[in-house]
Parts: sequence; structure tokens; C-alpha cells
Amino acid sequence: MTGGSFARPVPGAQVRIRDWGWQHAGRRAPAVSSLSLDIEPGERVLLLGASGAGKSTLLQALAGVLGGEEEGDETGSLLLDGRRPSDVRGRAGLVLQDPDSQIVLARIGDDVAFSCENLGVPRDEIWSRVRWALSAVGLDLPLSHSSSSLSGGQKQRLALAGVLAMRPGLLLLDEPTANLDPDGVRDIRNVVDRAVAETGATLVVVEHRVAVWQDVVDRVIVLDPASGVLADGPAAAVLESEGARLAAAGVWVPGIPPVVAPRTNRRASGPPLLSTRKLSVGRTPFGSTSPTVAASSIDLVLTAGTGTAITGPNGAGKSTLALTLAGLLKPVGGTVAADTSLARGLGPSPIDWKSRDLLTRLGTVFQEPEHQFLASTVRRELAIGPAALKLGDREVGSRVDDLLDRLRLVHLADANPFTLSGGEKRRLSVATVLATRPRILLLDEPTFGQDSVTWGELVSLLGELVDEGSSVVTVTHDLALVAAFADTERVLGPGSQVRA
Repeated sequence: MTGGSFARPVPGAQVRIRDWGWQHAGRRAPAVSSLSLDIEPGERVLLLGASGAGKSTLLQALAGVLGGEEEGDETGSLLLDGRRPSDVRGRAGLVLQDPDSQIVLARIGDDVAFSCENLGVPRDEIWSRVRWALSAVGLDLPLSHSSSSLSGGQKQRLALAGVLAMRPGLLLLDEPTANLDPDGVRDIRNVVDRAVAETGATLVVVEHRVAVWQDVVDRVIVLDPASGVLADGPAAAVLESEGARLAAAGVWVPGIPPVVAPRTNRRASGPPLLSTRKLSVGRTPFGSTSPTVAASSIDLVLTAGTGTAITGPNGAGKSTLALTLAGLLKPVGGTVAADTSLARGLGPSPIDWKSRDLLTRLGTVFQEPEHQFLASTVRRELAIGPAALKLGDREVGSRVDDLLDRLRLVHLADANPFTLSGGEKRRLSVATVLATRPRILLLDEPTFGQDSVTWGELVSLLGELVDEGSSVVTVTHDLALVAAFADTERVLGPGSQVRA
């Protein structure tokens, strides 16, 4: 990875939090409560905790973007360099869990420059910062490249570049490597390590996978979902002395793997349901009339009772392939054909089916959970699919209650889906598709944002669905998911291959 360095050091920001809490509007319980801690200038902190413990809420508060009185109720004090974060905008830079929510302009160069322009950085300096930041995160594309045509992992790199270009005194990262391939994970970690070393900025990073960051940070802080702090101290000491307790609370502790129910019917595959022949997939960039091919020459067979993982580097076309298999994108070339047992009187190609036809045949979980939320509460969201099938109220209620329980969403049944944490949104997006019980389930990064407990439960559930006869396809960079779940792995990109 190449690029220059920052021209000047940036004084690290200081954080002072006293008995602080935040309760989202409409929620029965606070997201964070009774939190007190100090973070000194230049410290590097790994912020851990179970899914829903309030990690993202805390980062948003530190960035000054949590919202005003209409968004929720705040208690205690949270200060950045002795002032409210909202009064020192630009002092903190936040990379969100969902990169789409902070990419605002059509071209990647303009998007990175946007934050600098808002801070009044001189024009000549803006573009030197833009080029450095893009190079630093490994997004080696022309400044005019379309931001909308990037893969999910590339969008994460772009969001990080935009924040690095600001040169903040407090760098806040919320799951910055979640949708990156293994090489990308190492690259981003190294970029962040170098950036904070050069600038002196304070770092707070939220990441479920402790092993990625434990050698970069000085300190680990674990939030307690009940209130306050569960553990705090040097990374090695905390993980050694509190490892078992933290793992039980959902923290990914190196050497303590999550519990996954064993597959009971592994490799007992059934009949073919969907197949491709010389398939090429792609998308049409904004302003263009012809699609850009992302992957080609794909021959793939999805059979009942089989778990399939689609892997490969960022930008290899994994998400595009999944959307094409799901009947949501038209093939650029070749064919996608459903077996008669799946089509049942419909045409052979899913792209010609209506949305109602897809419900019980092909269920899709998007990479960005928010893209499939429609209702004002979690319970209503889960009921949309079964209601569209015209099931009776009792059956709809039974399916909803079962999924709320199995995916640990009972306490959020009346919450607005858009106010959930990243991990909770992911579990909800999976549950909304499971509610219609499709024969083929296509999931894009299903384990994103999960703590070790919810990860194990989600992977166990997917394995159970396969053992019951479903065909489950996961687009993923999560190698642990591939090992625990997949019967077949399709690797896209250079050296494309199928592994059984």
C-alpha cells in the first residue's frame, strides 16, 4: 500500500464520561446507562461488548451525531476536550457500520473531499489529502470512479478514506473490517495503525473479532449490557484474566470459539433446485446504458439440503451473483434456470417471476439490512411476509413469536427496526426472510455485527435449515462461517474454483 503521510501531527482528543446514559425515543430501556470512563489523548482503545450493549450508540455520541431531544433522552455528561462533541464537529471522525449511510456524492474523489470542504480546508490541501487517503485504504481507482458502483467492502474503504482525510483528533471506527476480505482486513488495520501513529490521534474501535486489533490497541473496554463497564484494562491482561467471563457475555475471545450445534445431516443433499450455465453477472453504472460485468463463466447448481458459501476478494462479484440468483438482477449473459419442482408452473428463470412468487421460493437477505425494512416495529416487520402469503393470524403470530425468540429479538419486538444496533438489524433481516420459509435462502454477509453467542446461534440455525432440506447460500468473508456451515465453497475472482 502506497501513499504519502500526514504533513502535521494532530493533538489527540481527550474523553471524559461521567454517569452517562442514552435512551432512544420510544424504547423501554436505555441503550447505555451509568457509564463512567476516561480516555486520554493518544490512547488506542478496543471497545467490546455483546450485540446491543450500546457500542455504536457510544461512538455516535462521541462524534456528536447521536441526535437531539427528539431522538432520545440523555443523562450524565460526555465531553470531548472538555466540550460537548456537537460543539466541536470535525474533532472526531466516525466510520459507521453501514458505509452507504455516509457516502453522499457520486464520484469517489468528491466524496472524500466533501468532509474536508465542510471543515474549510484550503482547496490545494484538500486534494492532496484525498489522494493520500484513497491510496492509504487501498482504493486505487480514478477520482471520477462512481461511488455507487463499488462493492460493499470497497464502500467501507471509501468511508474510512473520507474520515482519515479530515485528520480528526479522535478516530472512531464501528466494525471497520466487517465486510472486507482477509487481505483487506489486514490492510485496513495497518492503515489505521500507521495513521494514528503519524498523527497522534486518539483511537476507539468497535470490532467483535478481538484478534484483529489486540496488537494495535493499548486498552480494552468492555461495555456491560446491563449498565456501566464489564471490564477495563490493558488488552492482554483483560483477555487473560477475564476471558471465560467475556466469552460467555458474547465477546470474541481468541482461543475460545463460539458454540455451534453440529450438523445432523451433512452432505445428505437432495434434488437440484436452481442452476446456472455460463452465467455472467454485472450491474449498469449510473448514467450508463450497458452493464459492467463483475463475474463470468459461472456454472453452479444449488441443491436441496446443501449449504453453499460464495467467497472471494472484494469486488469479485459475489453480491451481484447472489442478487442474480435471487431473480433481482437480470443476467448479463448465460442462464439462471429453476428446476420444475421449484418453479411449479412458473417460467424457468426467476427474473421473470413476480415478488409474490419469490416469497416461498427464493428469499434474499441484502448486505445492507435497512434496504429491506418496511414497518415501524420489529414485530410488524416480521409479519409482512407471512401476511403477504395470506396466512391466518394465528399462523402469522406463531411464526413471528418463534423467530423473535430464536434470534434474541423478543425485547425489541416493539422497537423501530432502524434504531437497532448493526448486529440486531442483521438478525432481523435474516428473520424477515425466514418468516416465509423459502426453499432457497440467499444471505449476503449474514454474520456481520454478531457477538460470539449470537454468531453461534445464527450459524446453528442456518445449519438446521439445511439439514431440514433448504438450500442456503451465504456470500461471506467469514472463514469461520464457511468452516462451520458450508458443504460447497464457490470462490470468485482470480483462480475461480469450486471447493467441496
